[in-house]
This record gives sequence, C-alpha cells and structure tokens, in this order.
Amino acid sequence: MKTYITICETCKRETWSVGDMSLTDGERLASLVESLKDSFPGVITKTHPCLMGCSHGCNIAIQAENKMSYTLGNFEPTKESAKAILDYAQLHSENENGVVPYRNWPEKIKGHFITRHPPLLKKS
Repeated sequence: MKTYITICETCKRETWSVGDMSLTDGERLASLVESLKDSFPGVITKTHPCLMGCSHGCNIAIQAENKMSYTLGNFEPTKESAKAILDYAQLHSENENGVVPYRNWPEKIKGHFITRHPPLLKKS
C-alpha cells in the first residue's frame, strides 16, 4: 500500500526573508523530496497550501489508508531532510499499521514529530 507525503508548499522558516525569497522553504523542500522519490516505490508525494503548522515550518503529513498518520515539522529544506522524510515514508508504507518502531527511524527524522492521528474508520 502506498504512503502519501503531503508537503506544505507555503511554509516559510524564520530565516526565509533573509535569503532568496523566490521560493518558499516549503517549495524548496517539496522540490528536493520530489527529486529523490523515484528510489522509493512505496511513496507518493504531493503538495498542499498551508498545513496550518506555521510555528513548525517546514511541515509534512505522512498518510496511508487504514494506517496511523503523522504530522512532522521543523525541517530545513535540505537534501538530508528530504531523504530522511522519504526513508521514513517508505518504512511507513511497508508497515502493516503505519507504526514504525523507533529503533528503525532515520536519525534525521527524530525530533520532528508533531502529531499522530489514528486511521479513519471504514463505514460499515
């Protein structure tokens, strides 16, 4: 089952206005994730304007049907962050319930979890 990474395309970190403002930090992170995703067969990426976690920019959501979902933030728009996000999402896609054991988390993902959400219940 595929795991979706939704990347906030409007996120701006505190230092955004000091540098090149042609792209938001979220757009930069999304571009980096997208450029690496072909090596991660269990992952689909998409962007969304504002995940409403402005105090935690750059934000992403990790989701899959019938699995735990997660919101992560405080990423820098770097290749290392993008790779860690994809590594975690791939593990999420391979896990039956989406709960990846902490010992398996990529080091660069630790400390970035903001919330988790239980799977939506199917209508009977």
